Amino acid sequence: MRILVVGAYGMLGREAMAAARVAGHDVEGRDVDTLDIVDPQAALEVVADTEPDAVINCAAFTNVDAAEDQEDVALAVNGDGAGNLAAAAAAHGARIVHVSTDYVFPGDATRPYVESDATGPRSAYGRTKLAGELAVARANPDHVIARTAWLFGVHGRNFVDTMLELGASRDSVAVVDDQVGCPTWAGHLAPALVTLAQRPATGLFHTAGAGSCTWFDLTRAAFDATDTACSVEPTTTANFPRPAPRPAFSVLVSERGADAVVLPPWEEGLAGYLAARAAIQSKHTGGPS
Repeated sequence: MRILVVGAYGMLGREAMAAARVAGHDVEGRDVDTLDIVDPQAALEVVADTEPDAVINCAAFTNVDAAEDQEDVALAVNGDGAGNLAAAAAAHGARIVHVSTDYVFPGDATRPYVESDATGPRSAYGRTKLAGELAVARANPDHVIARTAWLFGVHGRNFVDTMLELGASRDSVAVVDDQVGCPTWAGHLAPALVTLAQRPATGLFHTAGAGSCTWFDLTRAAFDATDTACSVEPTTTANFPRPAPRPAFSVLVSERGADAVVLPPWEEGLAGYLAARAAIQSKHTGGPS
C-alpha cells in the first residue's frame, strides 16, 4: 500500500517512515517545510498529489507547557490541522491514522484507562489533542486514533535522553515519583501505526508501552542499564511546578480484543532505545560509546 507520513521529520515520524518501508510499503513523507496542515487546501493538494491509501499523522504541537499560553496556536495544529488531514484523506478514499495522547484523560483514575473511558483533559495540550480526535472522527469514517504516552526515541529530545545527560554530569538527580504512566518507545509505536493503517478496524486504540512505572522508576532503570553512577532521589510533582498540570495516573490499556495492537513492555522499549542511542553515538564518535 501507499502511505503518506505527515510530521515525517519528527521523532515518531522518522520511525514511521522507516517502519513502513520495512513492511514493504511505498512511503511519502511531508513536514512543516512542505505542508501546512492548518491550511485545508494545502492538505487536500498534498493528498491528491501523493495518492496514499493511508495517511499517518505524526504532526503535532507537543510543547505541553507552551500550550498553556498558546492554546490557540496548539489548537490550530492539534485540532484544525488534524481535521484537515482527515478530511483530505476522506476526499480521496484514504484512511487516516492519527496519534493522540494520554493527556485527554484527567489522570485521577485508580485503574488503567481503556478506550471507552470518559475523557476530561486538564491542560491546554490535552484539550487541543481531544479536539483533534473529535475532528478526525467527524471528518473521516475510515479513521484510527492511536493514543500513546510518555514517548521517547532517538530522533528528538525526550525525558530519558535528558536524564542520561544529567546523570553524566551530576552526583544525584531528583525525579518525580508520584506520576504513573506507560513509557513508549517510538521504535515500537511506529510499526504499530503501520499495522493499524493496514487493518480494517477503525476507532480508538490505546497504543502505549505495556506495563507502567513512575518517572523515578524509568530514570533508575535507564541509569542501571547504562551503568550511570548518579543516584536517583524520589520527589513529588509539587516540588517541580510546571505551567501545565500533568496527569497523576495515565496508564493506558486496550479493550479492543483481537483488534488491539499490543506493544511490548516498556522495559523492552527502553532497552531498544538505549541500544539505538548507543549505536548513533558510536557512529558519530567512530567507536563504542
